[in-house]
Amino acid sequence: MTSRAANNDEYTEPLSSAALAAQLNLPASVADPALLTYRSVGIGCFGVLMRFGGMPLEKIALFMNSSQVSGKGQFGQAIQLTFKDGALAPYRVVGRASLVAWFFQYSVMGFAFQLVDQGLSKMMGVPATPYGSELMKPPGSSTGQEGDQASLDFRIKSAAKTLLAPILAASLESKVSNRAEVQRYFGKQQFATIESNLLAQRSYPLLSRMAGPAFFPSAMRNTIMCQTTFVLTPITYKLYFPQEHKTKSSLFWYGLSMNIFVGNVAAITQQALWGRSLDMLAEKGRIDYSAVIRQGLHKEGIAAFFTVPKWGSRVLMNAPAQGVLPWFYNDVLPLGERTVLAAVKTCVYEPFWNEVEHTTTARLPEAVKVETQGPPRFTANSPRS
Repeated sequence: MTSRAANNDEYTEPLSSAALAAQLNLPASVADPALLTYRSVGIGCFGVLMRFGGMPLEKIALFMNSSQVSGKGQFGQAIQLTFKDGALAPYRVVGRASLVAWFFQYSVMGFAFQLVDQGLSKMMGVPATPYGSELMKPPGSSTGQEGDQASLDFRIKSAAKTLLAPILAASLESKVSNRAEVQRYFGKQQFATIESNLLAQRSYPLLSRMAGPAFFPSAMRNTIMCQTTFVLTPITYKLYFPQEHKTKSSLFWYGLSMNIFVGNVAAITQQALWGRSLDMLAEKGRIDYSAVIRQGLHKEGIAAFFTVPKWGSRVLMNAPAQGVLPWFYNDVLPLGERTVLAAVKTCVYEPFWNEVEHTTTARLPEAVKVETQGPPRFTANSPRS
């Protein structure tokens, strides 16, 4: 077996976020929100670039998981529908709403997951999901709670946190992204017509007014992918991947494999339900999920919701962006954390405390400034416990 030391891409363990903040003399109350924002913005920018570049693949996947293709040669039918208006047709359906939605879809997903995961972890007294350099450490080396992990209470809390964090994060993500996805599915003009008709109906649900139609399968699909990206991939990699083979490249390929063979296998069923629901909406002006499922199974059987071509098209659309997200999140983003924290310290933290110190000193009487003996004053560079 090849050892990590023998690999050209050997993982050089950086400082953890907490250790880095301590080294820069930044309190956790400043460092944690700064890193949370940095990671979320980074994920958002990454998502925009990857999704826009992969628009042809996304359109193929959307058609593959709709009722507009059927029978033999579905992949070829989807390609013809995608490019029937020219080679650049997939990009013309992208409006400003889609660009904004992509950014917020990924950044909100990352922000919400980190916030919920860290909050629930502190509230329940269980470790947060491993991140960055923690993935490269042996199992049980960084939790500090090895003695509690065998208890039933600990396991129940850990399981509850692991389930709740992706659900809450994905629901918020779908609230942000679903309407723009529906717009890309129909095209801007057709969607505007459909939406105006829906909004004119008093019975149109409030959630659909806010988040767009077919919200439920969108949220279910995003929950599956969020669970795969932020929970299953890092936890299983840390616990079960051979320690001697943990490297940057192995994390890249492991995350991609989990996306392709685990996440998308389950998510494709919800993607198909989403597409067929929108087809019913365009045809009948309403969505009935039970009717969509019954009609699909009656007409095509299980192939209505899962076939190898459907799965393959979904992989083509999703894997380039979300499949490599665990690697980007855990290996690339940590590279900029020192720079971000140093900038926060130089541009925000130190100027703030210098101003506080100057204001406080200016208000003191001269006699107090000279004669008062007391504890030393904090400066911007003084350590704060």
